[in-house]
Amino acid sequence: MGRLRGALGIRLIDVGATLAVVTVVELNVATAGGPGAAPLNPLAYVLGGILALPVLFRRKWPLQVLLACTVLLFVYYSAGYRRNISPAPLLSLPLYDAALAGYLAVAIVIPAVYMTIGLFVVGATTHPKPIDLVNEFLPSLVVLALAIMLGDTVRSRRALAAETADRLRLAEEEREAETARRLAEERLRIARELHDTVAHSMATITVQAGSALHLPAGDHSGAVQAALTAIRETSKSALADMRVTLGQLRGNGAGVGPAQVDTAEVRTAGLDRLPALSEAVRAAGAPVTVTIEGEQVPLEPGVDHAAYRILQESLTNVLRHAGPQASAAVRLSYGPGTLSIEVTDDGAGPAREINGTPGGHPPGGHGLTGMAERAAAVGGQLTAGPHPAGGFGVLATLPRSAVVRQS
Repeated sequence: MGRLRGALGIRLIDVGATLAVVTVVELNVATAGGPGAAPLNPLAYVLGGILALPVLFRRKWPLQVLLACTVLLFVYYSAGYRRNISPAPLLSLPLYDAALAGYLAVAIVIPAVYMTIGLFVVGATTHPKPIDLVNEFLPSLVVLALAIMLGDTVRSRRALAAETADRLRLAEEEREAETARRLAEERLRIARELHDTVAHSMATITVQAGSALHLPAGDHSGAVQAALTAIRETSKSALADMRVTLGQLRGNGAGVGPAQVDTAEVRTAGLDRLPALSEAVRAAGAPVTVTIEGEQVPLEPGVDHAAYRILQESLTNVLRHAGPQASAAVRLSYGPGTLSIEVTDDGAGPAREINGTPGGHPPGGHGLTGMAERAAAVGGQLTAGPHPAGGFGVLATLPRSAVVRQS
């Protein structure tokens, strides 16, 4: 029985609603009459109770229940039983359910037809005064109209609540996606910072240490002292940069302050550190020349930082891949609204590959990719590749002000 009731969609509340409708209909049968109505007898009550039985299935088939109640009521009228009973007690709940389910047009047409026919029949058979007709039909009209309006209002509010819930869910998904995107960008930015800091410093230290180890026998304390000093300064600078970057991971640079890092190192690395960078590369054994064309103008911090990191990575690649006898040339060209950075070397190191194809960094490296990403992040572009006559070159064109990318 329980399984059958579940298949038919009958709930306890539906049973209670059906009993309530049956009670109201039976009261209406008992008090109504009308010209030509059959005498009140047990059959009239039985038929009155049958009228409300479809209400049991209101949850699963709201439209069909309304149509069934409408047909049964028409049969009841046609059989002559209590012809002037009001349709309101029987049809109010099915009309509410139909309007709630979205069958508003049907819910309006059915009572309108019933009330129109009722007005015509009563007017033709009893010839009442207009005021009597109003008094007789107005309560039923009001009840039926309220049932329809209530069902439609509840449906609209539920639809609005569902739409609001969907919008909130979509907004939450968008916030989560935006958070994930920003997290990925921040991780990529920090990875670039650590890569540039560690790669440059380790390359410099490796070259300096190798030079000291390969000094011929004899008194070369001055050369050893110079190599060790360069290693010490490079290490200090690398540690300071890494401390700043790692401090950002803790939030708002926590743990980074004057007590830990020199004030000059706390600042975002920019082109003002190019002389120190060039000296470090020269000390590592690669001669560097710097040429500046055009009028030097201050750059936006993001562009300034990207320019420095591109120069740093380019010169690091010279130390790592161009060979022991290579030299590098740096050219900065300040144009109208742009800055061009060109780094070339005359090295004859092993074949390199660019962006995964012959002509750049060794497999697994991320230097050239990181430089291209830095340039793109501020609205610029970068190209790199071997020269036909030998050596390798990097050319970056950056705007003086960072371009905001649309996500």
